[in-house]
Amino acid sequence: MRTGRRLAIDVGKVRIGLAVSDLHGILASGLSTVTRSKDTDTTIQAIMREIEDFEVIEAYVGLPVSMQGTETASTSDALLIARELAKTLTCDVRLIDERLSTVAASRALISSGRNTKNSRSIVDQVAATVILEQALAIEKTQSRAPGQLLEEYDAE
Repeated sequence: MRTGRRLAIDVGKVRIGLAVSDLHGILASGLSTVTRSKDTDTTIQAIMREIEDFEVIEAYVGLPVSMQGTETASTSDALLIARELAKTLTCDVRLIDERLSTVAASRALISSGRNTKNSRSIVDQVAATVILEQALAIEKTQSRAPGQLLEEYDAE
């Protein structure tokens, strides 16, 4: 397992959840939830402000696909944010299949006694944590970088 922090991003229409790992890639923790702006540059700047204290070696953007693995209406939105982040970050941006991350996040909130309606502001952050946990597990168990490089996805 490589040493260094990883960043996970769960892109939503209204909010973007962020999670980071510890230096050893063992623990995934929710970092913050950024409110989306109509202007993508403003949104990217807000994300960069949130992560400025972290030196990340890789960023994972959740890629929303259908249960059949096809693109959804949200796929292009996540790709837009991933592409803009790739222009700003100095590390690789990888896409992670996030089919059930929001469902898992909502279930985790419910099981902890939280009302999902009142937890909307953190559900994206928890979903980012789920994405990061999945990515860390893949790297640990399969000894490979998780997901797909953005450049590889765009080349298909």
